[in-house]
Amino acid sequence: MNWLLAIQLPGLVIVLWLFTFWMSQSFPTISGKRICLLIAHPDDEAMFFAPTLLWLTRPEFGNQVLVLCLSSGDADGLGHVRKGELAKSALLLGVKTSEHVVVIEDEKLPDSMTTTWDPKLISSILTRYFASKIASTPSTSAPQANLDVIITFDGSGVSGHPNHISLYHGAGAFLRNLMSRHTGWQCPVRLYTLTSVNAARKYSSVLDATSTVVTFLWRHREKGSFPTPLLAVSGPFGVRKGQRAMTEAHKSQMRWFRWGWIGVSRYMVVNDLKREKIV
Repeated sequence: MNWLLAIQLPGLVIVLWLFTFWMSQSFPTISGKRICLLIAHPDDEAMFFAPTLLWLTRPEFGNQVLVLCLSSGDADGLGHVRKGELAKSALLLGVKTSEHVVVIEDEKLPDSMTTTWDPKLISSILTRYFASKIASTPSTSAPQANLDVIITFDGSGVSGHPNHISLYHGAGAFLRNLMSRHTGWQCPVRLYTLTSVNAARKYSSVLDATSTVVTFLWRHREKGSFPTPLLAVSGPFGVRKGQRAMTEAHKSQMRWFRWGWIGVSRYMVVNDLKREKIV
């Protein structure tokens, strides 16, 4: 009896995963929008946001997706290599062209586990790329931006990395600055953040995909052009693409613990994103 259960249990898990993947195809999403995936290091897009990129870059949704990375990941002196790896990975994950992958190199934004980046600096970078006319826009007019959505880490940064957490605060500072002289108007840019979870869930792969979808169905949801929460679930082919983005593109980063991550991390399978109310 025990051996029969041992055979049946993995099959049941796979069936539940495939069922939740099928269900997720009908969930509300973002379409026809200009989207920036804001990351801290090359490989963040694959290790944490692969399901999101694979979902939102689907041609039928008509989104324009840009990856903006605020460092070259030069902690080990491999920044010049990692920039090329990021471009290759992004293309594997659905970004249309390498021109839609931008890497910022600034000595004030070091790749460091001990450094918190200045949110004002991050805000100024986002302003330069997406709201360059902010100073000349009259306060009596709606704020202007050539962007609709920013997607980044939440206030816990998924892994607790201070660079990841800094992106959340920097994006918030950008939105507050964008709206500072425009009281009463709606912010033209929405911020979505990737939900951090506890360690048990983080390393439960497809099991967490199933529980996340079930929880999603019971949660209060807002529809419309910018629904919340957003849920992206990868099926077997999507998960394999995310893994390939690491093993074939980010070769310089494939140490033993990253093999473990791409094998058991729930972020290779499911991304749940929350629309933040910053302003």
